[in-house]
Amino acid sequence: MQRYFIETGIEAARIIGEDARHIARVMRMKEGEEIVVVAENKAHICTITAFESDEVLVQPTDRTIPSPELPVHVTVACGLPKGDKLELITQKATELGMYALLPFEAERSIVKWDTKKGAKKQERLQKIAKEAAEQSHRTHIPVIHEPISFKQLVANVHKFDAIFIADEEDAKAGKRTRFAEKLKNVYDKESKSILIIFGPEGGIARKEAQVLLEAGAQTMSLGPRILRAETAPLYALSAISYEFE
Repeated sequence: MQRYFIETGIEAARIIGEDARHIARVMRMKEGEEIVVVAENKAHICTITAFESDEVLVQPTDRTIPSPELPVHVTVACGLPKGDKLELITQKATELGMYALLPFEAERSIVKWDTKKGAKKQERLQKIAKEAAEQSHRTHIPVIHEPISFKQLVANVHKFDAIFIADEEDAKAGKRTRFAEKLKNVYDKESKSILIIFGPEGGIARKEAQVLLEAGAQTMSLGPRILRAETAPLYALSAISYEFE
């Protein structure tokens, strides 16, 4: 059953714009067919009642679908990576339950955010998140934030119940604290929000790691192998899913 997100309450449910054209012209759906409409983070089964110009009118039934969302909000903060890796992280992390993506300008980030093209690129990333949320039957579309500076990142860490840094130096250490053990402590404290921080290619700089640790973060061990910038967030989200779900 096709899933579509709307920004209004379910009482005023109607599908507009590109989604409406997708229903009418791509899916070629008819009046009386059912779709899933997600309004205010809740999935409702609705019946198509009419087609208007670039709008599809729907009527909610009394049936809803249970939410598949993680019981904890996980924000991924990643140093700006090269190429299209940010798109890959957006798509796959959305499928794995990410709540929001917070790119930041790390010391080792080779790529710099082009402010002239930034709005268009951010819009594309948000669209990727929306499509991935629909495909994975989410009831929340992750917010893709505009990149911030490292200083701004540090200023925001206090908003989270738990903060973890993926530090490759921890992976190289002979004795590591397993990420699962640290997550169990977070689970026991009934934390509601987690921030997981990753560096770009080359990892987090030593002085950046130290500043974050002083701000209340702790390291997380993602195993003895060094992971790519686009792989590490997916590993961490999978571990969080295993612990919390």
